[in-house]
Amino acid sequence: MNVPVLTFFNNKGGVGKTSLIYHLAWMYSMLGKKVVVADLDPQANLTAAFLAEEKIAELWEEQQPGSSIYHCVKPLAGIGDIVKPALQEIDTGLFLIPGDVELAGFEDTLSDEWPQSMRDNNLYRPMRTLSAFGQIMQMGAQQIGADIILVDIGPNLGAINRSVLIATDYVVIPLGTDLFSLQGLRNLGPTLRSWKALWSKRMDNWNDSRESHDYDDFKLPEGKMQPIGYVCQQYSVRLERPVKAYAKWADQIPQTYRQAVLEEENPQSMKPQDDRYCLATVKHYRSLIPMGQEHRKPIFRLTPADGAIGAHANAVRDAENDFRALAGKIDDQIDA
Repeated sequence: MNVPVLTFFNNKGGVGKTSLIYHLAWMYSMLGKKVVVADLDPQANLTAAFLAEEKIAELWEEQQPGSSIYHCVKPLAGIGDIVKPALQEIDTGLFLIPGDVELAGFEDTLSDEWPQSMRDNNLYRPMRTLSAFGQIMQMGAQQIGADIILVDIGPNLGAINRSVLIATDYVVIPLGTDLFSLQGLRNLGPTLRSWKALWSKRMDNWNDSRESHDYDDFKLPEGKMQPIGYVCQQYSVRLERPVKAYAKWADQIPQTYRQAVLEEENPQSMKPQDDRYCLATVKHYRSLIPMGQEHRKPIFRLTPADGAIGAHANAVRDAENDFRALAGKIDDQIDA
C-alpha cells in the first residue's frame, strides 16, 4: 500500500511555501507521525533549511548513488535504473530526501520521454522515467514505515513538476495575498486538470499494451492530484485585522479557488476565514523566522535560551497552535 503523497504547489514563487513545509513536517513528527520530506525543487531551499551547508556540500561533492533526489534518477538519463534514496534523519520520525541543484538538468529527460510514453511499443522506459519520483518517494517511505510524504517543488509548470504531480495524491496551494498569487491560482487549476487527463491517457495506453503484462510488479501512480485547500501566507495584520491593501486580494481567493480549481459555477463570495477550503492563515512571525534559521529549528521549538523571551515566547506558543491546527485540518481532508 502506497504512503499518501502531499505536494505543496503554486506556480507563483515567494509565498512562503518552503517554510510552510518545513514547519509542518516538524509538527507532524512532534505529533508522533513518521514523515518523509522530499525536496523536488532544483533550488534545494528546503534541503538548506534542514541540513547544514557542510553536510549539503558533502552530499553534492561525493555524488554517491541515492545521496540526493538527482542521484536517484540520474541513471535514467543513461542506461541505468532508479536508485533507492539514502534518507537523512533529521529528528525522531523525520527524514529527508535531499534536493540537488543538478536536478534541473533532468527536466530535458522528462520532456523527451513525455511524448514517447504514447507510442505503441517500447513504453516501459518512458513510463519508468516519468513515474520515477513517485517510485523513489515510496521507496524512502517504505524504509522507515512512513505515515505521510511531504513534497516541495519549484514555482513553475515544467516537466519536473508535472512528474511530481503525477505521483501526488493531495495538493495544498500556498498563496500570498496579492494579485500575482491570485493569477497563479487561476493558472494552476486548469494545469492540474490537464496533467491529470494526460496521465490518464498514458495509463490507458500502458494498460492496453503487451508490455504491461511483462511487468506485473511495475506499479504506476494514479495521478490523483486532489486539491484539498489553500493556505494564505504573508497575511499582514494590524490590530488583528488584515491591512486593507492585502484584504482586497485575500477576499478574492475563495471565489477564485472555487472557479479555477474546483470548477464551480457562480461560487458564493466569502472571506478566507469563512471558507472551509482555507486550511490556515499563517502569520509572518517576523523576527522568529531568522531566529529559527539561526538555531536550525522550527519556530515553535524555540526556547528562552535561543532568545525567544517576552513577546517572542508568546509568538512561539501561537505558532505551535497554528501549525498543530493546520496539521489537523490537513488530516481531516485526507481522511475524508
